[in-house]
Amino acid sequence: MNTELFIARRIISRNKANFSRPIVRIGILSIALGVAVMIVAVAIVTGFQKEIRNKVIGFGGHIVISSYDENVSMESSPVSTNQAFYPSLEQEDGVRHIQVFGTKAGIIKTDEDIQGVVLKGVGSDFDWSFFSDKIIRGTAIQVSDTGKTNDILVSENLSLKLKLDTGQSLLMYFINQEQAQPSVRKFRISGIYNTGLEEFDKVYVLGDIKHIQRLNNWDSTQVGGFEVLIDDFSELDKITESVYNRIGYDLNCKSIKEMYPQIFDWLDFQDVNVTIIIVMMVIVAAINMISALLILIIEKTTLIGILKALGMRNWSIRKIFLYNATYLIFRGLVWGNIIALALCFVQKFFGVIKLDPASYYVTEVPINLDMLNILLINFGTIAVCVLVLIIPTYVITRITPVKAIRFS
Repeated sequence: MNTELFIARRIISRNKANFSRPIVRIGILSIALGVAVMIVAVAIVTGFQKEIRNKVIGFGGHIVISSYDENVSMESSPVSTNQAFYPSLEQEDGVRHIQVFGTKAGIIKTDEDIQGVVLKGVGSDFDWSFFSDKIIRGTAIQVSDTGKTNDILVSENLSLKLKLDTGQSLLMYFINQEQAQPSVRKFRISGIYNTGLEEFDKVYVLGDIKHIQRLNNWDSTQVGGFEVLIDDFSELDKITESVYNRIGYDLNCKSIKEMYPQIFDWLDFQDVNVTIIIVMMVIVAAINMISALLILIIEKTTLIGILKALGMRNWSIRKIFLYNATYLIFRGLVWGNIIALALCFVQKFFGVIKLDPASYYVTEVPINLDMLNILLINFGTIAVCVLVLIIPTYVITRITPVKAIRFS
């Protein structure tokens, strides 16, 4: 039988009405609140990162393959679809899909306003999964290999600014260097989308890539480039290098992080905030538990003296109080997890806390509940607190049996 654990259980079961109880409750409360704050903070930050990351990827894919071109505009040199990697690249480990695209800058002109936009042409192989729940009115465009559609998708931002709606027609003007007069195309609005990522919503219009090919005098095998979608974002750098080695010397590929470094650097900076919160919460919880443990030791001075008089070693007595403290930590963890999960589920399913999409790119606080993160927070808290609590138990070695029993 584990003698130390047995004595610790007896102390816990009989520790109902004494002066240390308020301190113990404060220790449990600090653990609970600390763990709750850490879980909620990690859930919010990882949810925020995941949401923004998915929105950026939805517009451009994880990896973009294009020609080597120093032109920084929205238009690039054409790339032939007759490539050894297209579409066989989808068979590579980690690669989910590859699709063609093309972009061309243009101007939408209505009776009252004009607005500069970028027409992004997509083919029949375009993955609509990202936009499936972003279309708020109308339907997605139907792109086929046989015919050309004049349907387009515009953002809610543009529709409000230019007073547009589904079913309406509009004129879009494009400038070509080879032509003195701008080219004009008439489009019909098939649907209106809203991703909440205003930086992209106010610019992009989605249409058939055949319009891009016709405007640029490309043939049917020429496109602006290829977008590659992968399964696991954490493997992005590794797969980008693999794709780069696969496509040959005459083409270039960039990851979405290289294309929009300012956005992803900003998202990575959020990890610093989470780290600071976790460190502060662990420190506060540890300090409170040290205080609670010292009070318990002082309160049980007589018991310590008796155990020493009976021959129990210092380390065995210290283990008794470490078991006691671990029990209190565990109770705090249970309540902390209950509080955190309750708050996260309420926000995830009801969206109680709203945000300004113009500033945060999302309409409500996003939540990402990752079981691995929750387990790491719990086990990390237990490990840090128990290790820190070994130090105050050293006080037990300074207690002598004679004095402890004499003044009891």
